Amino acid sequence: MAAVNGTKNLKRKAEDPFDIDPISDEEIDESVSKAERVVTHRLCPYLDTINRQVLDFDFEKLCSVSLSRINVYACLVCGKYFQGRGTNTHAYTHSVAESHHVFLNLHTLKFYCLPDNYEIVDSSLDDIKYVLNPTFTSDHIKQLDTTDKLSRAIDGTLYLPGIVGLNNIKANDYCNVILQALSHVTPLRDYFLREINYARIKRPPGDSSFLLVQRFGELMRKLWNPRNFKAHVSPHEMLQAVVLWSRKKFQFTKQGDPIDFLSWFLNALHLALNGGKKKDSSIIYKTFLGAMRIRTRKIPPVELEEKQRSELLLTEEYQERVTDSPFLYLTCDLPPPPLFKDEIMENIIPQVNLYNLLTKFNGETEKEYKTYKENFLKKFEITQLPPYLILYIKRFTKNTFFVEKNPTIVNFPVKNIDFGEFLMPEVRAQHKSTVYDLVANIVHDGEPDKGTYRVHLLHKGNGKWYEMQDLHVTDILPQMITLTEAYIQIYELKTDEN
Repeated sequence: MAAVNGTKNLKRKAEDPFDIDPISDEEIDESVSKAERVVTHRLCPYLDTINRQVLDFDFEKLCSVSLSRINVYACLVCGKYFQGRGTNTHAYTHSVAESHHVFLNLHTLKFYCLPDNYEIVDSSLDDIKYVLNPTFTSDHIKQLDTTDKLSRAIDGTLYLPGIVGLNNIKANDYCNVILQALSHVTPLRDYFLREINYARIKRPPGDSSFLLVQRFGELMRKLWNPRNFKAHVSPHEMLQAVVLWSRKKFQFTKQGDPIDFLSWFLNALHLALNGGKKKDSSIIYKTFLGAMRIRTRKIPPVELEEKQRSELLLTEEYQERVTDSPFLYLTCDLPPPPLFKDEIMENIIPQVNLYNLLTKFNGETEKEYKTYKENFLKKFEITQLPPYLILYIKRFTKNTFFVEKNPTIVNFPVKNIDFGEFLMPEVRAQHKSTVYDLVANIVHDGEPDKGTYRVHLLHKGNGKWYEMQDLHVTDILPQMITLTEAYIQIYELKTDEN
């Protein structure tokens, strides 16, 4: 009978949205046997020495003396990491030399008092455990888009979970804006907030690319943590995984291009999640993958005579070829900026409507592409719209000498953008809805090589827009977003559910 009651209590605990360590159904049987054992609550006289102000679990979990990742403990008095617990270890030496006695094992989440070496069992330490490893239940996740409840950091700062700054270590703002934008893509966020969703994915022996998935999940949970000690997050471990798995293509000491990072990151996550070519093979493809039909026609050289050109057009090489291609984002080409200044000797800042840029994908507009020896005409026709559509507005052009930036302002509505206008009637009939709302807008400011990036995000809980540039978070009117030099945009399909 006691065992049955124990099971009920554990089930209730698993459903509690604010539980520190929710227990899954698979673990219930094992947990019952543990619950029946007598747990000795060992109190520690040094708990008042813990300084929550200095605790920071965003950095790599390695010993500050030996730089080892094995068996690392955090000193809860000074916040430093040390290896080991036994005599002659760095944590033991630190506890004796500095009289710092309370330590946390960063892997097992157990608290110990050194040098006495006994485990501390005290519920007042659960908040520290939650900051190190935030956990979310499905009930809690469902409430994220409906609540606008503010949280209070340990220093009294109020913050909104999901709207927290990311630390710029040196020049990683191009990564920060992408990570922030992806954290507001609802299906992606919901998937990574629950570690159980990807914990069972098996990778080949010796392959550690799955670390990228784990680090992204950890960052996502820290960004949405309602009980954080501070109102910002440092993406240190996430960026180290990026540097490692991109083979130093993307670094946080050198400015990069967000679209290159986004493209690599989505594909790397897809492969690490055992994704294949099918649309439902990973959460990345389910969320972002669309399809288009490309019609390609080769153009004869201009210097040939009319007769030769007409003869070439009849050959098979110059016939129109049709290919179906998947896409994760659409590239929109801006019209070239004006070369001449106006009568006041100032450059006119040109403007263009987003709908004009999207006519590229209506299946009728032809665009010329040049290689060093051949010219092609291509038509693009969208055949499948994804639940979340990423638009890349191509602002930078590289020539032999330098990179040029196109300053054209793109006019776009924030809500109710109908992409159905660019679909063929038979394709449109297959889509229940073709209307999208903007959820993230990434902006580039300044010179092509030296500029900075910021991101505008919509918080669905309160319906407000926020501008985020590294650690700076401010609210912004939606009318102001359309006046910026938009670079990457993420749109969400409007359905009956959302």
